[in-house]
Amino acid sequence: MQLKIGVMGGAGNDVPDNFLRLAALLGERIAEADCILVTGACPGLPLAAARGASERGGMVIGISPALSLDEHAYHYGSPTLAHDVLIFTGSGLMGREVVNIRSSDIVIIVGGSSGTLGELAIAYDEGKLIGVLTGTGGISDMVKTILETCQKATGARVLYSDDPQQLVTDLLEVYRTEHFRHPSVFCRGNEHEPMLSGAEGKRDAVCGMTVPPGQAAARRKREEVEYVFCSLRCAEKFDERPRRYLESTTE
Repeated sequence: MQLKIGVMGGAGNDVPDNFLRLAALLGERIAEADCILVTGACPGLPLAAARGASERGGMVIGISPALSLDEHAYHYGSPTLAHDVLIFTGSGLMGREVVNIRSSDIVIIVGGSSGTLGELAIAYDEGKLIGVLTGTGGISDMVKTILETCQKATGARVLYSDDPQQLVTDLLEVYRTEHFRHPSVFCRGNEHEPMLSGAEGKRDAVCGMTVPPGQAAARRKREEVEYVFCSLRCAEKFDERPRRYLESTTE
């Protein structure tokens, strides 16, 4: 399954050209890495990223606040071009933010104001891997201060860079080597916890969460060893790359 990278940022029409170019480079790199780009289906910086990804042949999914295509285009004045799929949530701008974040494996913040701040808060609270493209104004240049003020341990990991292509490369490296084990607060265990068995339950080979006896969402058997999973998502990840997880459980 391809990773989904959400680009959340300023949706205004008065964004400086150099910021738009940086967002486009983000989209290009996401497509080149064979990842799916997720945006709020809005103008501004997310649209620039969508165009960049589209030009490189990448898939772009737009999460719309609208109930229909007409409402999307005429009420919200949002774009349809450069998106392969538009999902109409009917949730309004604030409700759409939750869907944006939960649909993304990795979240990147670019510029932005109050809406982007809301998306940052959701991503951080839910333990996402977050990238911040610095030097693009707005919220992105205040994230460090905001998070230092919060002082809240959520499991989120935040990377900063003013180079859009390097930022995507670094995020993918961290996700694939570390963060894949606990991609969100809803699926996070202690990776240092020993494998448990018997009445105590077993540890999910993908996310590390301890699965109580009789509560596994899925099971798999490899070489006479049974593995249990807290969710179908973890089981699917195991099916895609079993060797990766089998090797990590024997280290």
